[in-house]
Amino acid sequence: MRWYDQRMASGDRVMEKYSRQALFTPLGEEGQRQLMSSRAVIVGCGALGSFHAAALARAGVGELTLIDRDYVEESNLQRQWLYDEADAREGIPKAVAAKRKLSETNSDILITAVVVDVDATNVEQLLDGADVILDGSDNFAVRYLVNEAAVKSETPWVYGAAVGSYGITATILPGRTPCLACLLPEAPGGVQPTCDTAGILNVAASAIASFQVADALKILSGRIGAVEPRLLTLDVWQGRPQLITTGKPDPACRVCGQHQFDLLTAVSTRPSAVLCGRNAIQVAGDSAVDLIQLAEQLGDLGEVRANEYALRFIAPPYEMTVFVDGRAIIKGTDDPAKARSLYSRFLGR
Repeated sequence: MRWYDQRMASGDRVMEKYSRQALFTPLGEEGQRQLMSSRAVIVGCGALGSFHAAALARAGVGELTLIDRDYVEESNLQRQWLYDEADAREGIPKAVAAKRKLSETNSDILITAVVVDVDATNVEQLLDGADVILDGSDNFAVRYLVNEAAVKSETPWVYGAAVGSYGITATILPGRTPCLACLLPEAPGGVQPTCDTAGILNVAASAIASFQVADALKILSGRIGAVEPRLLTLDVWQGRPQLITTGKPDPACRVCGQHQFDLLTAVSTRPSAVLCGRNAIQVAGDSAVDLIQLAEQLGDLGEVRANEYALRFIAPPYEMTVFVDGRAIIKGTDDPAKARSLYSRFLGR
């Protein structure tokens, strides 16, 4: 039985809370009630995910599950809407901090915070029972995992990413639209820009997150027919949106066409190992790295030393040594999830 069914069967007081939203004709009171009995799972509670969580909580989505592996840092506050300086000082996990804030915003919904690194061993369990999944992650390894789990369970999910002034989003409706593996058969190669290397405007993240939430609201309110099969790109600095119609699923797609879920059966999407006695973690890479390009990207963020074999990047309290094959040793932590987070943050993978 859903949270809404247990606590708010009468719904009169609760409906008053959302009365202005229910006045929106395409949604209406019936759609609002469906929102209140639905469940959304948000994977990643950073710039995109914190906006997702805040918007869906205020919209009255009955159950929210917030998943994130990372902790609040002061540099997050410029674009990650739910956190404050106290969260950063205390190093509160993002999912926990988000739940605290949103529980004060809307006490009529159920919010679950999960502090974990999403991988092949847990992704299906984490997403089980979702009516929609929203992508607030920071790397393609997690996105491809979510894609496989969503296609396998036939759960709609909303892909999104933002960096600089640019963002992209597409809504995946299994069986109706192409999945992420159709749209992007392989992750972008080479070193990719990240918020830490290329910066980000907070409005770029919020703009993309708004489109993601709008489609999620359509799905959760029973208006799934209003979801357009399209890929949206948007540059808020240039003021240039672009829509690309995505059409139908590709029958030859390994995931949604052939139903081969190779990533879900893998032991780990990015194996890591604690280096005994060194307060360090080794993170395995999945492809070669251009060390010269990486050195240029990291030059303004800390001390960089590089040769043709390896690059050393020092940004206290951490030190990262990246090898040509993409493997990295990260000193300053014995937490594998933290090490993988730093790897994604600075290499964009």
